[in-house]
Amino acid sequence: MKTKLILVFAFVFSLSMNTTFAQGCEDDAPATAASGVPSTSSMTVFGYIQPQYNTYFTDQGENTFNFKRARLGVRGRVNRSFSYYVVLESSAFIGGGDAYLLDAFITYDKHEWAKVSLGSFKQPFGREVTTACHSLTTIDRAIVADQLVAPQRDMGVMLLGGSNKTKFKYSMALMNGRGLGVNDNNKKKDVIGRASYQLLDFINVGASFRYGYPNNQDDERTTYGFDALIKYNDFTLQGEYIYDEGDYNRAAGGGCGAEPLELGEKRQGAYVMATYDINKKFQPLFKYEYFDQDIDLKDLGYQERMTFGVNYFINPKTRLQVNYQANVETHINIDNDALLMQLQVRF
Repeated sequence: MKTKLILVFAFVFSLSMNTTFAQGCEDDAPATAASGVPSTSSMTVFGYIQPQYNTYFTDQGENTFNFKRARLGVRGRVNRSFSYYVVLESSAFIGGGDAYLLDAFITYDKHEWAKVSLGSFKQPFGREVTTACHSLTTIDRAIVADQLVAPQRDMGVMLLGGSNKTKFKYSMALMNGRGLGVNDNNKKKDVIGRASYQLLDFINVGASFRYGYPNNQDDERTTYGFDALIKYNDFTLQGEYIYDEGDYNRAAGGGCGAEPLELGEKRQGAYVMATYDINKKFQPLFKYEYFDQDIDLKDLGYQERMTFGVNYFINPKTRLQVNYQANVETHINIDNDALLMQLQVRF
């Protein structure tokens, strides 16, 4: 069954692409010049908050109010050649404590096909990770994205080209591989890249890779992924597959505050998600995903999740999300379903 699913993914991925290409937690800034780069200096204050209520259907039961994210940032330009982007994360439920600097990078973007960013930003890997956090279809990213694309943010330099107006976009980064606020402990760096192409008007395809040294310069890590987006009228189908092997940094944690799992030598996962826009306000969704934290151990560590949900757009800046997560572990099944409700406001 799992092999057949991967083959289906491979076929779909060979037909699709990526819609956002943000280095940080916002979408690409709107362009005003014909070259795709604003011609004057500017500054914009932006942010969003995501208060949330969670109910966990465990043996003893649990529910809580928290914040998924609470972010405040500034982005802008100093001239026609250089832009800047800075974001502060103030939610203790992601950082585990005080507010901290999430993204901070400077970009030379005079030429649309040869932009260079330097600083702290997202790894250019995968569809869900590169999707702006306020634009995620489900409240949580897929398990495979949170577990295998970690650390999701790092320090480094990135070459990128293209925009939302071009069919082809690419990015290639040289990064520490250790995560935010941590110096590299070896002479080698992680190489991470992503490319996407608008194959047809309704089909978008993308591919990603990573090769690095998460702990020292002797133990390697290799990761690759394929993703797809098919949008036809009001129906959208999105999918992604990620394979990862080798060493990994256990101290890096999972993405967006997810609890990191113990991984085997080889691991993989995928998801397929469908939505239908009934109107401008109401969007039901279904997401199926699986994650195998150790391919060599049959069944043990293999889990599946189905998410049933709805997104209600109160206005362009305010959104209510309701997700029911049905979790299934094939080896030892436990009661751990969850109901998540999140209200988001952007400014």
